[in-house]
Amino acid sequence: MMSPSPPQQRIGLPWPEHNDGLEYKDVVSSSESELTTVSDFYFTKYKSSAPLLGWIQRIQNGQIQIDGEVVKDPKTVLRSGSKLVYHRLPWKEPDTPYSLEILYEDDDLIALNKPSGLQVLPGGLFQQRTLLTQLQWWFGKKDFSTGSPESHPVPVHRLGRGTSGILLCAKTKLAKTKLAAYFAEGTSLVGSGNLDQDCGTGRKLSKIYRALADGIVEEDEVVIQQPIGVVRYPGVAKGLYVASPEGKPAFSKVVVLERDREKSCTLVKVEIQSGRPHQIRIHLAYIGHPLIGGQPKCFDTDLVADDAAFAEDGGYRRPNQPVPGDCGYYLHAHQVDLLNLLNTHQVVKIVAPLPPILQTSSEAEEKGLSSSKLS
Repeated sequence: MMSPSPPQQRIGLPWPEHNDGLEYKDVVSSSESELTTVSDFYFTKYKSSAPLLGWIQRIQNGQIQIDGEVVKDPKTVLRSGSKLVYHRLPWKEPDTPYSLEILYEDDDLIALNKPSGLQVLPGGLFQQRTLLTQLQWWFGKKDFSTGSPESHPVPVHRLGRGTSGILLCAKTKLAKTKLAAYFAEGTSLVGSGNLDQDCGTGRKLSKIYRALADGIVEEDEVVIQQPIGVVRYPGVAKGLYVASPEGKPAFSKVVVLERDREKSCTLVKVEIQSGRPHQIRIHLAYIGHPLIGGQPKCFDTDLVADDAAFAEDGGYRRPNQPVPGDCGYYLHAHQVDLLNLLNTHQVVKIVAPLPPILQTSSEAEEKGLSSSKLS
């Protein structure tokens, strides 16, 4: 089994105070152009972005172009085939960590230790402050300094914004294809019902997480096969992921590491064979032992529809209260084992250091740390 060499460096640059804003492009269809004004077009098509008054404000600000020309009259009538561009003003994104530890790197793959609170890909409020941005900045700087051809590493899976730990990124197209196939393999096995209780048996990739669950899990091992689906939820435009009989198949194996009866919590290891959004959070809650670690600290990236409240450029404000999401919990992607992309007879083992709160008493003692958390 191949293990990565000790990490040599960290990457990450401080975030600018404001991002660069965004551009959204549209082409007016023949059905949309029938006596439709530019304000009606945007309000009808993008109601979740801003109320009608907000879109009028954006137009009057000069944030809309039609066929390359800025228009400021909300009543401008559109023509079929016209090209529209909406310029979203730069904004200050929420505070976000930026420093990333390199856990493993070769010619095909780079594995990063993602901190909690950092979103992987752009979405909603987080357009610049993402792991992808830091990855692009680092490799752009690296290629410039060495004069080598530009590489474009990309994440091949996601971790929730509040989840810390290992994130795999492909550095080549071949690596991206192979890693995507590895991830799809486990999900397809779950969907076919052809499962092995030992998740990692015979698989090309296995993922192991550490988590702190509420209450005492009495069974030493629990297998969860509850499907996960999406339901409508106020303030979340895309819906909320929940345990649902109509959802997609999902499989998690939970193994108890330590129980703290005084504090009523259980430290667990979770191995997943599928990769549904928020799978571990949902599955642990389903068996009555939700993740703990405080109330959700992060807002969902979709915004609440309230005609009375819109931001500087006419968009909706964030909700006053957080909605359920994958933030504020103790969940860590601790270990990944995968077949070497170029040599199928070797296995790469990648391990992300554990936060103290997710270490067992014996692990903490080995490092000379206090082990008062669990007994």
